[in-house]
Amino acid sequence: MSCAHEQNRGKVKVDDNRYKVKGEFHVAYPNTPIFNKQGKLCGVTNPRDMTYIHSYGAEAPFFEGLSKGVLKGTKCENPDCEYKGSVYIPFRIYCPDCLRKMKIVDLTAAAKKTARIYTYMVCERSGAFNTLDKPIKFINVKIEGTATILMSYLYLGEPSMGMRVVPIFRTKNPTYTITDLSWVPDGTPKSKLPKGFSF
Repeated sequence: MSCAHEQNRGKVKVDDNRYKVKGEFHVAYPNTPIFNKQGKLCGVTNPRDMTYIHSYGAEAPFFEGLSKGVLKGTKCENPDCEYKGSVYIPFRIYCPDCLRKMKIVDLTAAAKKTARIYTYMVCERSGAFNTLDKPIKFINVKIEGTATILMSYLYLGEPSMGMRVVPIFRTKNPTYTITDLSWVPDGTPKSKLPKGFSF
């Protein structure tokens, strides 16, 4: 990437509750040919540098919470809802049953005391933009008192169904994405955590 482009890379700020964009959000680079072993042209590369704006809206407290070591969910408190008191994680804004806005609740302590692997899968390959080390140990985590199951990843150890796990958070240099949350087996010492993560 050229230094000039890096200086003019797309940036976004909020002013008067609106996104204000500045800079380049799409840069095309020259194509380069792709030849086979016999020297026959087979295609070209088509390199692009894209900057996307991903708006969190009312889900921003969830991602900001991860950066501070807090796992947030939401709870329906509508007295007329058939499922009043249901707690959801992943974070949901509106109750799926009564469609009322829900209250944000802190699930950090519950996760540290009761989280278990509900099921799991191990992936040797992943998508083009994945940043996790392979193999990826995807886990579905059940936290007592919640109506849903959270998909995440196990940083250490080998997953097994029913295994007790505790959340860890990327609190140093957070990405403000779901990868700021991971899990380790209960009893893992702090010294084994990845750089930038804490309990």
